[in-house]
Amino acid sequence: MSRVLVAMSGGVDSSVAAALLVEAGHEVVGVTMKTFCYSETPAHSRTCCGLDGITDAKRVASALGIPHYVFDVEEDFTRDVIDDFVAEYARGRTPNPCVRCNSNTKFRDLLERGRALGCDSIATGHYVRVQHASEGSRLLRGLDAAKDQSYFLWALPPSMLPKLLFPVGELTKDAVRARAHELMLVTADKPESQEICFVPTGDYRDLLKKRLADVHPALEPGAIVRTDGTVVGEHSGYAGFTVGQRKGLGGGFEEPMFVIEIRPDDREVVVGTADELLRDVVTVREVNWLGTAPSVGAAITVQLRYRAPSVAARIFDVDGGLTLELSESQRAVTPGQSAVIFDGDRVLGGGRIVSAASTVPV
Repeated sequence: MSRVLVAMSGGVDSSVAAALLVEAGHEVVGVTMKTFCYSETPAHSRTCCGLDGITDAKRVASALGIPHYVFDVEEDFTRDVIDDFVAEYARGRTPNPCVRCNSNTKFRDLLERGRALGCDSIATGHYVRVQHASEGSRLLRGLDAAKDQSYFLWALPPSMLPKLLFPVGELTKDAVRARAHELMLVTADKPESQEICFVPTGDYRDLLKKRLADVHPALEPGAIVRTDGTVVGEHSGYAGFTVGQRKGLGGGFEEPMFVIEIRPDDREVVVGTADELLRDVVTVREVNWLGTAPSVGAAITVQLRYRAPSVAARIFDVDGGLTLELSESQRAVTPGQSAVIFDGDRVLGGGRIVSAASTVPV
């Protein structure tokens, strides 16, 4: 058996992941990552990286009889995740910080610290699976389709896959909670965090106001317009909008209106009907492949947002990135979100959506 470094957030999933590895006979070391300053968060923040998480992780580690350490990665996390989050909203895009955290901070740092502690592998409580074979390692969707988290891991360096373990990837969420109860872990009934860990107020705009310049276009008033340029209202800052949004657009329209585009250069939020929101061509950049890249013309499936169903697509351009032609038009294809490419359950790779278009006249 090997020595394994386990990321313990203080939640039930990572707690059970550590327990399963101990049961399997591995020498387990638990770690929790301190990703941001707690001075401005509630005293008992229940986000995945809050103070309660550190305390609960320590209690679980003690119950399992394994050592536990806290790693301070605040500087890297601020640079790679928080600064990127703010910059994306300032550009009129909608980022996914969990993707950024996994690829740029969490796994990279775990691997580095694990090596220093003599660990052979690193493990987390993500609901994904990994298959190790002589011809290479493959990342797969988690067995529990309702909890599958493969969407968040497309940007991992492919060289890291052979070092990864995901003990709960073969289980359902109900089975994980049941196992935690059997082991009498303090996290067995702990609710899941629904918040962005570094946004303690629950409103990301509070963070933008704090970190952007006093006068920044993203937070300044601008026009709400239709696609033909007709002004139909005013907004208080385009950073408060995302493609597909319906709320906050005012009334007086003959049919429901949605945000279909954000134009940061003009401080405009473009609105339109549900049909105007449909897109069937997606352009992706910052592409990462977890193996051999598919060729032009390859038929794949793509997931365009967490919780969104996958849609069949075909790759028709790989020049400087990736362009996908969807088999069916999709709503709310959002710049800044991830486009994750699959072959069945296997994660082939992915990238960041930069734009989307429609070839079908409205």
